[in-house]
Amino acid sequence: MTPPPRRPGGHGPRRALTEEEKRNRPKLTPALVKRILSWMKPYWMQFLLVLICITISGLLGVVPSLLTGKMIDEGLYAGNVPLLIQLAILSLLVLIGSSLVSMGEIYLTTWIGQHITYDMRNKMYAHLQKMDHRFYTSNLQGDIITRMTEDIGGVQAVLTTTFLNLFSNISTVVIVLITLLQKSWILALVGLVMAPFLVLPTRFVGQKRWKIAEATQAQRDKSNQILHETLSVSGQLLVKLFTNEEREYEAYRAVNKETTRLAIKERLMGIWFWRILHVLRGMGPLLIYVAAGILMYRVGNSNLTVGDVTVIVALMGRLYQPIDQLLNIQVDVIRSMALFTRIFEYFDLKPAVANPENGYAPQTVQGDIAFEEVSFAYTEEMPLLEKVSFRADAGKTVAIVGASGSGKSTLVNLIPRLFDAEQGAVLLDGVDVRKWDLTALRRQIASVTQETYLFNGTVRANLLYAKADATQEELEQACRDANIHDFIMTLPQGYDTEVGNRGFKLSGGEKQRISIARAILKDPKVLILDEATSSLDSISESLIQEAIGPLLKGRTSIVIAHRLTTILSADEILVMEHGKIVERGRHEDLVEKSGVYRDLYETQFRYALDDYERRRQEEI
Repeated sequence: MTPPPRRPGGHGPRRALTEEEKRNRPKLTPALVKRILSWMKPYWMQFLLVLICITISGLLGVVPSLLTGKMIDEGLYAGNVPLLIQLAILSLLVLIGSSLVSMGEIYLTTWIGQHITYDMRNKMYAHLQKMDHRFYTSNLQGDIITRMTEDIGGVQAVLTTTFLNLFSNISTVVIVLITLLQKSWILALVGLVMAPFLVLPTRFVGQKRWKIAEATQAQRDKSNQILHETLSVSGQLLVKLFTNEEREYEAYRAVNKETTRLAIKERLMGIWFWRILHVLRGMGPLLIYVAAGILMYRVGNSNLTVGDVTVIVALMGRLYQPIDQLLNIQVDVIRSMALFTRIFEYFDLKPAVANPENGYAPQTVQGDIAFEEVSFAYTEEMPLLEKVSFRADAGKTVAIVGASGSGKSTLVNLIPRLFDAEQGAVLLDGVDVRKWDLTALRRQIASVTQETYLFNGTVRANLLYAKADATQEELEQACRDANIHDFIMTLPQGYDTEVGNRGFKLSGGEKQRISIARAILKDPKVLILDEATSSLDSISESLIQEAIGPLLKGRTSIVIAHRLTTILSADEILVMEHGKIVERGRHEDLVEKSGVYRDLYETQFRYALDDYERRRQEEI
């Protein structure tokens, strides 16, 4: 995956394009420019005000220099103190006005940038919510988050720095050049002669320093990775259990040492050059003064005054930086285009699972599930399901067993359309799920999986995720049905206790029972249990088995399980192997056959069945 480009328009060393950026530079096409401008179109009036502010700021920027010339010629040399005071006051007012205009420009650019990124983030988040499950399983989570945060956040810098600096620099250069040429085109050319000696070496040294800065950042990234891995709760536990404190310290020390070395090298890079450049910058005014002296006293140019020379020297100082930035604008533009291209790449992604227009959304749902010759594959080389057919009538329970990788989870994920079948059809109440309105379809389905996910919030907030308007009585009843209410009441704040990141403060069994309570609150017609008890201890499994019983009643249930106790009461058991249903029937019938189920029974279920029978006898 191509890493995100660095934000354009920042400060620091001159930013040369990396080799990767050169290879992957986007094409600046009319379509791309038009698309970028479409985001700015709602704020065209604000942009127009910004351009007006830039122009006014550029004009006001040369006024103090012009007034200084008048103060010298008409005030100091003429001995006109009242005029000198008036010009000084006027110059101060211009400076104040220029500052106010600049503040308005900063406010407007910030406002525009924030609103455009606000629009982009909202649209991107809504777009990502519509993406199918395959998108999230095939893309790195870090890359998705980077597009949402860093890339869109970089748009702010593009708008407030790259594009607007372009207009500002052009405006400054044009206004200053016109003013210089009006004063003395000869002295203007003398001053411009120094520009290449000031700008081009700066670019060269800046590029060298930028490469060192990139190497420094790479070392900092390594340092952050070590800190992230070894100072997290899980990382620290692993370090301690394997007594690798010294090893991790040495790794961090080595990276930290290299980071320090590069930081010093970056800081001191070109120190002699910058001193020489400082001398060269000082030579510019000296050359102008010498040339002015020759023109005024040897050539006899009576139109040139001391004030004019002062103005030219002052304005030349305002000219070098904009020229430098304009010469390097290509780098900023390429990075800006790359930034927008990455964002637009995500906007252009089409969800493989699309919500149909005027989708089927009945008032009542029975819950009949049918698979008709369903095939599915992530890639052509990895077929997962092949012509799978079965029925689960309303209120019935179908269990699915098979070795890992046999396609069980993929099969049940087709019901709520986390994926779509490539061949065949999945039907709910006789209607292809692809014709259902997605919201209406998924409201009828609840899923309890092995890896229970809880948000970093309270128990109450996690339960209300299933039914936002649930009353306290409904919450408590659902938790009683899930055998978790008594435990919740022992927590410090009861239902308002924070569960921690991903429910870290709770055990696996406790999280699982909260997940079951959440499913009960949703009150679905179709229930999917995907290995909901496979990783739990016997006590937790027993509590969850008791909770699952009420949950299955009156619902169409698809149960995937490694443990026999979960599927003994199923109306039908499907045995999967290599993406196919190879056996089906009830437990008693399947165990009599010498097939796959019998092998699973002998290797995985026998002890569970003996334990089940023993506990049942004890209850009798």
